[in-house]
Amino acid sequence: MGDVRLRATGPAAPATVWERYADTRLWPTWSPQVRRVEVGEGSPRLRPGLAGQVVGTLGVRVTFVVDEVDEGAMTWSWHVRVGPVRMALDHGVRAHDDGTLTVLRITAPTPVAAAYAPLAQIALQRLVRR
Repeated sequence: MGDVRLRATGPAAPATVWERYADTRLWPTWSPQVRRVEVGEGSPRLRPGLAGQVVGTLGVRVTFVVDEVDEGAMTWSWHVRVGPVRMALDHGVRAHDDGTLTVLRITAPTPVAAAYAPLAQIALQRLVRR
């Protein structure tokens, strides 16, 4: 299993960055690999047990379940699956200088974590932009 840790800093306010995470309808605005997020009935806001699919480029569908959300601490974790491949992702947002630091830990088979890391880094950088 691989364990990759990424981080990005930018000028966006922590509350703005958190909201970009918390409202799954906003994911395509900062994550270039996400076309849309499909969830079942109810709110598209992050909450433990929220399940659905991320529809990516070329129609790739990634099934997910949100495991934990702490709005006060601005942290959340989820696990995703594409076919037999599973990944766990842990996210955090916090104030940093005049903006935000966001962190991501990817736990997945080493080749998968290594392949996903560059895309995730681009998304993180876009997440914290103004």
